Amino acid sequence: MWKKEKQSKPKKVHVMKVGAHRKSIIFLWVLLISSVSFGIYKNFTAIDIKTVNETKVIEKQVVDTNQIENFVKNFAKVYYSWQNNQKSIAARTENLKGYMTKELQDLNTDTIRRDISTSSAVSNIEIWKVKKVDNNKYEVTFSVNQLITEGNTKKIVDSSYEVTVYVDKAGNMVIIKNPTISGIPVKSGYEPKVPESNGTVDEATTEEINEFLKTFFKLYPTASKKELSYYVKDDVLKPIGRDYVFSELINPVYRKVDNKVQVSVSVKYLDKQTKAIQMSQFDLTLEKDRNWMIVK
Repeated sequence: MWKKEKQSKPKKVHVMKVGAHRKSIIFLWVLLISSVSFGIYKNFTAIDIKTVNETKVIEKQVVDTNQIENFVKNFAKVYYSWQNNQKSIAARTENLKGYMTKELQDLNTDTIRRDISTSSAVSNIEIWKVKKVDNNKYEVTFSVNQLITEGNTKKIVDSSYEVTVYVDKAGNMVIIKNPTISGIPVKSGYEPKVPESNGTVDEATTEEINEFLKTFFKLYPTASKKELSYYVKDDVLKPIGRDYVFSELINPVYRKVDNKVQVSVSVKYLDKQTKAIQMSQFDLTLEKDRNWMIVK
């Protein structure tokens, strides 16, 4: 008999199933969502920060120092004035109580001795600088001009000092630093460059402009607005109404720029009221249409 061969069953292939709930997949989804969310957050945050930076405004406060300046001037007038007698010195000491702390009053007890041989009269006080130190303190630099008398001798003394003023919330003030020797601004060594002609204006044009300027400056001191309008465009120069007599143009310098001529000139006048010479300096721009006009 023929034996029926057993058919071999195919072996099962093991397939790895990836479940939607496996921990690794969940982790990857969380990571993806977190990354996208963080990117969106950063994007909106960056825009917000930029907007804030563009709209930020810094406000500057203007401090009115008139009261402080007046307080220091009144103090200085008392401090630097005295007569060489006991009554005047005692009055000065008493008056300083209205300006200085008790400590400074004690410090100044012997600054003007009873046997002092001089008298002092203040003729001028100038405030040079007021610097805010903090919310309540201000440093003030000032100069004082004194007429010092000793016997029959008189002389002028100029000095400069610095004090510190304390201002309370009510606006009341007190000197908290004694007048301390200080410096004030002096003349600078700066010298501006003297303008020079650059040869761009020919001789004929130079003569025309010279005559125009002489005519104008003779008229200018007493000219009305209507009279000036024939020489000046758009009220560049306004009427001055002064009794000046024109003398001469001094060192006129002409430079041509495009179709205009730039002028630097000094003008010499006689002031009929003071009898003094008045020297004025002008930087003008001239333009010619039918006639020359001052346009700037």
